[in-house]
Amino acid sequence: MGSVLALSSSPGHQNWPFSTDPPPSRWDAHPAHWDSPPRWERRDGRLPNPGSFHSLHRSCKDVFPQQIEGVKMILNKTLSSFFKVSHTLHLSAVSPSYYRFHVEHLQSDDYSKDKDAPALIGEMDSSGSLNAHALLHLTERVRARTVFQTQQSQFVTWQFETEYRGNDFTAAVTVANPDILRESVILVAHFLQSVSSGLVLGGELVYHRGRAEEGGILTLAGQYSRPNWVATLNAGKGGAHASYYHRANKQIQVGVEFEASTRTQETTTSFGYQMELPEANMVFRGMINSRCIIGGVLEKRLTPLPATLIMGAFVNHKGDKLQVGLGINVG
Repeated sequence: MGSVLALSSSPGHQNWPFSTDPPPSRWDAHPAHWDSPPRWERRDGRLPNPGSFHSLHRSCKDVFPQQIEGVKMILNKTLSSFFKVSHTLHLSAVSPSYYRFHVEHLQSDDYSKDKDAPALIGEMDSSGSLNAHALLHLTERVRARTVFQTQQSQFVTWQFETEYRGNDFTAAVTVANPDILRESVILVAHFLQSVSSGLVLGGELVYHRGRAEEGGILTLAGQYSRPNWVATLNAGKGGAHASYYHRANKQIQVGVEFEASTRTQETTTSFGYQMELPEANMVFRGMINSRCIIGGVLEKRLTPLPATLIMGAFVNHKGDKLQVGLGINVG
């Protein structure tokens, strides 16, 4: 939830991958360690914590390939056990080319040191846009998150989130873009409750107030998990988002998503899969959706070098468009 747009439960793939929007930052979501272990691994007889509301569809989304277009090079460097930097250079003929500098300072407290949790993250690109992100573990159960984003010289997003994790529930409150002069604010409340070892129920309430308008959107959510599959559904006034994730074996994972938006009056069904070939140090992710978009990304680990070669292509048959990308990730 790195932007105000992510505060609502609107579909996330409807304008993807053929979108003119710039690619999101790598931390434009909660870090993976915020998610609790799979619920079926808990065998102590107690109901587990359901994790974060934003991670409900994560298992399915991780199967789909990430958009790659043009030529991209990422150089990662670990300066110390608490300090990491990376440089990204992206050359594109579709969207503006850019250079991005990324830096992370890791926490050293007892709650997050073992999980390598980032405490402070900053990014700045060649256009002057800045992203700043702070993740703090106030106690073992309370976590705070702050995000600031600028578009060149203008502030775009400033939001503050507090999350509390009980034994079998998670509650979070987010305040986004508060402006006293314009009398506007966005408030988001999340709640998840573990009903059984595999069933989680909850909801999201988004409230927006401005000088000219005021309103709220309530979204209900449910998730049922088993050792090899996860089914999730979000439904509310803004639309519906359903996903199904299945792990066939150690090498193959598949996912299906259905997204409907009442605002745009559009629906999209997507199928994605991931195939791992450990002997060849390769991972392939592919997708196809109801908008006649087919794509795939191949990642090849160039052992013994500390580098990964990334090749991808996406074809929009209905729009007669093609996007091809090549990248390398070093470090």
